[in-house]
Amino acid sequence: MERNSFVVFTDLDGSLLNHDDYSFDDAREMIEFLKENSIPLIIVTSKTKDEVLRLQKLLKIDYPFIVENGAAIFFRENKDLKEITLGESYKKIRAFIEKVKDKYEIKGFRDMSLDEIIAYTGLEEEIARVSSKREYSEPFLIKDERKLSEVEKLAEKEGLKIMKGGRFYHCMSVNQDKGRAVDILLNMYKRKNPKLKSIALGDNYNDIPMLLRVDIPVLIPRYNHKFIDFDKEGLIRAKYPGSKGWSEALERIFDGFKR
Repeated sequence: MERNSFVVFTDLDGSLLNHDDYSFDDAREMIEFLKENSIPLIIVTSKTKDEVLRLQKLLKIDYPFIVENGAAIFFRENKDLKEITLGESYKKIRAFIEKVKDKYEIKGFRDMSLDEIIAYTGLEEEIARVSSKREYSEPFLIKDERKLSEVEKLAEKEGLKIMKGGRFYHCMSVNQDKGRAVDILLNMYKRKNPKLKSIALGDNYNDIPMLLRVDIPVLIPRYNHKFIDFDKEGLIRAKYPGSKGWSEALERIFDGFKR
């Protein structure tokens, strides 16, 4: 395998980041390996732009990234941060939540106090504050999940859809998902290197569109050590949840490459 022959797309919560403490300690060695071999590490997440920029500083990387479940792609051009928008505006999405929240007992991020967001997510106060500033999607909780199918049908009539994430459901544009955004970035990278091999790592249902688009999909077990119901030819199943499983699976893929 040659250097620059791979690109890695990764989900965050439950994948690169542990579900409970958001740590990536067990992945540090592998992250350094990717940097040393000039392998792009592209974050693909339900988190916001500002959350990812904060994490990229900690990881000391500056690659393109995808936010809010495929709503937008950000990349640097002459040091300026550029955006490709794929999702609907937050205003439209929030208007739908306002319409249905009382009848279906839905609580979106905007309906929650900062203390509630911290309680539900376990995030530190400043990160929770940044997380609450959505641009293209609305995470929410619903009291009776048996009524979710009704909400999904109503959302579809408005050009929206509901996806399940790690802790919340997410309301977003019907045309947006992680896979579509990954396709766009893959095409950009493959114009420079047509032989590029793509890897993606994720643990949840909103990661499936991304896993379907790449050469080497990696499914990571959830925090309860169980896998979601998904299969694909060539699928690699990590042995552990979170950053430990993330690193272990990549070590298997790159086995022999380090030597």
